[in-house]
Amino acid sequence: MVEHAVRIAGLVKRFGGLVALDGLDLEVPRGSVFGFLGPNGAGKTTAMRILVGLLRPTAGSATVLGLDAVADTVAVRQRVGYLAQHPAFYDDLTARQNLRFARGFYPPSPDRRVDAEIDEALELVGLSGAGDQAVGGLSGGQRQRLGIAQAQIHRPELLVLDEPASALDPLGRRDVLAILERLRGVTTVLYSTHILDDVQRVSDTVAILQDGRRLAQAPMAELLGGAATSYALTVTGEGAEQVPHRLASQDWVAQVTTSPAVEGHRDVHVTVSDDDRAAAQLLRVVLDDDRVVVTAFRRHRSQLEDVFVDLVDGARP
Repeated sequence: MVEHAVRIAGLVKRFGGLVALDGLDLEVPRGSVFGFLGPNGAGKTTAMRILVGLLRPTAGSATVLGLDAVADTVAVRQRVGYLAQHPAFYDDLTARQNLRFARGFYPPSPDRRVDAEIDEALELVGLSGAGDQAVGGLSGGQRQRLGIAQAQIHRPELLVLDEPASALDPLGRRDVLAILERLRGVTTVLYSTHILDDVQRVSDTVAILQDGRRLAQAPMAELLGGAATSYALTVTGEGAEQVPHRLASQDWVAQVTTSPAVEGHRDVHVTVSDDDRAAAQLLRVVLDDDRVVVTAFRRHRSQLEDVFVDLVDGARP
């Protein structure tokens, strides 16, 4: 069994003069929930469509479950499930009938009946009670969940989902994320999104794209673990003006920024390089002057949004 469900090396895709992918490298660990993150136009959909055989790359290579995405495209499609950003159904057919139709594109399972597979798929996405309802009457969130059921009706080894929750309200997004969590360990899930909170909630590993190139790829814990810790303080009193200078002189402080004082209150933002020393000493340094009063104090651990913004902004010319 191959260690990675997907390997992409130097992938390039041009549409005339437009470069959608510019030497993309990517590895998706088998069995992971992999978040494919980037602003609109970063190349996420193009890469996914190459993986499932809907586009041919201009250059580079892509292997899916050990198979070449171009040369072995028929074999790849048998083992991969794909959900487009806007899934299409036969609205006059029921959810169950749509799933039966989709199941017919794949070889029959030697040990399972189609009816059992459909029941299992509907249960996975929470649509058991709507299986006999016409798809045209389903809500947007129900249709999106049905799309996931349709994509995995043949129990694929890799599930590729393009923006599965981007058009949904908070409740609909919650339902889709719960499905992704249930699929962890059952199959490999590669899904794209620009909703940072969703990625942080369910992803094991993340790749960040910009202009068709990979800016970063790492397990979620590692990506966030390398982010700096900062503190936000509001100080007042006769000694408040000297607080930034005293903090900046500490060897565990990486950066100090301040805002102009408003009615005697000054906001101070401190980025630290040593979490333990900062936790033990920061307030002591600030309050070493009896004339200083701290009116607000908050520790902030950088989240995925901070990492994303720093990487994308840093990559811009």
